[in-house]
Amino acid sequence: MAAHRILVVEDNADLAAGIKYNLELEGYDVRVAEDGRSAIATSKDWEPELVLLDLMLPGVDGYQVLQAIRADGNHVPVIILSARGEESDKVRGFRLDADQYVTKPFGILELLERIAALLRRSMRDSSDTPSALAFGEVSIDLGSRAIARAGAPIALTPKAYELLLALVRRDGVVASRADLLKEVWGYGAFIMTRTVDSHIAELRRKLDDPTHPKHIITVWKVGYRFER
Repeated sequence: MAAHRILVVEDNADLAAGIKYNLELEGYDVRVAEDGRSAIATSKDWEPELVLLDLMLPGVDGYQVLQAIRADGNHVPVIILSARGEESDKVRGFRLDADQYVTKPFGILELLERIAALLRRSMRDSSDTPSALAFGEVSIDLGSRAIARAGAPIALTPKAYELLLALVRRDGVVASRADLLKEVWGYGAFIMTRTVDSHIAELRRKLDDPTHPKHIITVWKVGYRFER
């Protein structure tokens, strides 16, 4: 089996070399991009399976790199690695559809576990999930991430989409807010549980009945479950 391809986007040569060394010890195929423009080019040409992305890059910054990757319809998992730990920086990263946000300095063992978990999720998504899902009036094309309700296209935010899939995959099994935070927003996410509730409200408003939901059900004092 071919080694997973990981792109490290980091302008600090010593830090990039250290991350690359540890990833290669784990058997990953690693390339390093030292600036935003080369990161965008490498993400297109090499098609990495995961990206570690610094924000403070010369020229094109990390936010612009992430925006360019997503603009191409590329849903590769992205972990932001940044010394910028303000809540506003994290919110901006998640709004651009980063999968996780890790503040420097970080422990390499924790980073390796995050990487392994995201790669497992990506492999599961590509191999075990059917190409399309449907419930009630809703249809989902998993390849294009296109959603329709009664034939009319529906736009979801990236995290609302991932939250929907996290619920659908459980197929009736209850998920706690903590479970959903960990799966959709990542380990140690700073997001509060009310963020799960607000995204659930978005899903109900667009895909269900917000007053009397039939598919996205609240389990009192526990979390949520999905019913077809």
